[in-house]
Amino acid sequence: MEAAQILIVDDEPNMIRVLGALLKREGYQVIEASGGQEALKLLNENHVDALLTDLRMPGMDGMQLLDKALAANADLPVILITAHGTIDSAVEAVKKGAYDFITKPFEWSELRSVIAKAVETARQGSREIGSDSLVKTTPTGGKHDIHLLGASEQMLQVFDVLDKVSDTPSTILITGESGTGKDVIAKEVHRRSRWSQKAFIKVNCAAIPSELLESELFGYEKGAFTGAVTAKPGRFELAHEGTLFLDEIGEMSPEMQVKLLRTVQDREFERVGGLKTFKVETRLITATNIDIKKAVENGRFRQDLYYRLNIVNIHLPPLRERRTDIPPLCAHFLERFNGKLDKKVGSFSDEAMAVLGSFGWPGNIRQLENIIERAVLFDTDGVIHLDDFPDEVIAESPQRGESCAPAEGLGLKEAVKAETSRIERGLILKALDLTKGNVTQAARHLKISRKSMQTKMKELGLRDDGTRQ
Repeated sequence: MEAAQILIVDDEPNMIRVLGALLKREGYQVIEASGGQEALKLLNENHVDALLTDLRMPGMDGMQLLDKALAANADLPVILITAHGTIDSAVEAVKKGAYDFITKPFEWSELRSVIAKAVETARQGSREIGSDSLVKTTPTGGKHDIHLLGASEQMLQVFDVLDKVSDTPSTILITGESGTGKDVIAKEVHRRSRWSQKAFIKVNCAAIPSELLESELFGYEKGAFTGAVTAKPGRFELAHEGTLFLDEIGEMSPEMQVKLLRTVQDREFERVGGLKTFKVETRLITATNIDIKKAVENGRFRQDLYYRLNIVNIHLPPLRERRTDIPPLCAHFLERFNGKLDKKVGSFSDEAMAVLGSFGWPGNIRQLENIIERAVLFDTDGVIHLDDFPDEVIAESPQRGESCAPAEGLGLKEAVKAETSRIERGLILKALDLTKGNVTQAARHLKISRKSMQTKMKELGLRDDGTRQ
């Protein structure tokens, strides 16, 4: 794997020299900036896995750099270096989105650990769906100014649950395969809640070694272990009166599950190496891509903790089970990557759209997003063709001439609407064929209500036997 690249920002040349030498010795690539403006220029010109910046600098300080860097890339891990007297500012920075902070004088072991976790988080994030991949902003304002993309029966059920539970204190467990958008749903729950102006703190439990997760969640006191040269609050403290999102909760060790259970039950904990008990009021959201019920059954996950976390379950279905959402997602990604890559791709060919509708999508929305970005990048004539897709997608291409994709000359919105109807019609016909025309069984097969099935059939001009009216 290619070495991660770290951007160091400090107005003291000696500090940059020391940090650069230490990081290079660990195998990182390093780029350097002496101030905030230079750092922003380098961020725009380079792929950076983590940003390490001093808090106090002349001109643009670390806090201002944090705001601008995250505005350009919300997933960039930003680590602040701060003097002991400015810890409160560093804590506030973490609540605003900074990944972490370290205090001067720092132990190299501490910095090395923080950098390693930040890089792993960044690389996990690069495999996640972009923060706007499932949501689309409209200028109307108000409660529903962001609309999650998807019109399938399954996603409409998800949206209904979001409306009901987002503004409650209930603990939420989000389940679903990798790439279905669990991170996006967690952020949307926070955005719709009464705590939306407070901190949203995310911890990827799979990206942090189990022996470090306790101090990550609960913090530690000075002298708690080698390298703990000062006390440091954990993620529960930082998320006080806000939202704490524990992603990949199924990867948590049995020992940590016990400690988390106590905090979830009693809303209290102690820092590592400390005696003082901290009370915390935090909205907790967790997520996992494993079969958590099976993990409980085989003893990998505590049953009592599962019941505490699963007050409300939001399950995100895989993309292959909601193919009617593929056309609007394709349209959204096309618009998004046209802007990102400065391209003017206007449509998909019939064959390309047909294979997108029939592909198995093992990587779900994340895979679709990546494939559309690649296709837009390699496009040469303003239309995405089958040849613009990677081999694993092309291999599932239907025979030429079998596609019933939208006719030439349609605009993107009209083409998306027509393609959605085509996919819906094909799936309904297939379900009716499998059930020998039994509408109730066909609806059950498609995981929609009989009423929704009848409405769709009427819209598509299909009789109960599946023939055209």
